[in-house]
Amino acid sequence: MKKLLLPDTLAHHIGTVVGVSDWVEVTQERIDRFAEATGDFQWIHVDRERAARESPFGGTIAHGFLTLSLVPLFKAQAIDYGPLRMAINYGTNRVRFVTPVRTGSRLRGHFKLLSVEPLTDGWQTVFEVSVEIAGAAKPACVAELVTRIHP
Repeated sequence: MKKLLLPDTLAHHIGTVVGVSDWVEVTQERIDRFAEATGDFQWIHVDRERAARESPFGGTIAHGFLTLSLVPLFKAQAIDYGPLRMAINYGTNRVRFVTPVRTGSRLRGHFKLLSVEPLTDGWQTVFEVSVEIAGAAKPACVAELVTRIHP
């Protein structure tokens, strides 16, 4: 369920988890399409037979950057700023790919608000996002997401 975070009340939520997304399945089709879009055809991602034979994971795994690229989807599912002129991804700080994402895994994002800074026409927020793998002890990815919101 989306958490409504109105821009003028953001500071009240610093230090708390403000949203959790829905689950998203990482299928082989999604991995293959990501490989096509990025030109990253490393066998560990796209060669099912070789990955089953040679990979320590027993099959293909998602690209780390595929996992990271799902963060905007997760954020849209988890957080609603109310009516805005625009929100833009300004960048990321400290990205780590902690646990490989096996094909067929389900992922979701947890968003903790770390900071809010005023801009002349809005706010800059920093969220810690942790991408959870269903049934795994450790997350797939942990990053700090910098977003600028303009009401």
